[in-house]
Amino acid sequence: MHNKQYAGLITIHSAPSALRQHIEWGLNAILGRTTEYSWRDQPLAPGTLRTSVEYRAPLGTAAKISTALKNWHYLRFEVQELSDSGGEYFRCTPELGIHRAVIDGAGSIVVNENVIRKALASFDDLEVRENLERALGSAWDLALEPMRGVDLQEVQRLRAI
Repeated sequence: MHNKQYAGLITIHSAPSALRQHIEWGLNAILGRTTEYSWRDQPLAPGTLRTSVEYRAPLGTAAKISTALKNWHYLRFEVQELSDSGGEYFRCTPELGIHRAVIDGAGSIVVNENVIRKALASFDDLEVRENLERALGSAWDLALEPMRGVDLQEVQRLRAI
């Protein structure tokens, strides 16, 4: 039986420095190999660190990684698992919890028919909007976007020197 490997990306936007070693052990156990992590300070959350790592693993690994990371409560992270036809996308913040979305091959969130029907079942425009925003994970995007931009801000600051 052929065990197909899928491309994935783990981005931990902020993790308390005391959890760094535990996170590495947990990820290495799930991925089945020792991975080098390049931790950097997270200036938007003093006392925390951030890192990104690409991986290749069987389908479903992103869900396992997200479940493990979610259990540390204080992390802000994103995990993606991609194939040519799409995959899964997980986002988590301590305040919002975890959000799971199906994505297409270009990385866009795919909202299924049942979610759309549920959103449209309401006669209240605001409720329809809230249901669709929840399906798209808009609150998670708002919470994580400043942290996504930290690397770009550092590059711009270094170029200005």
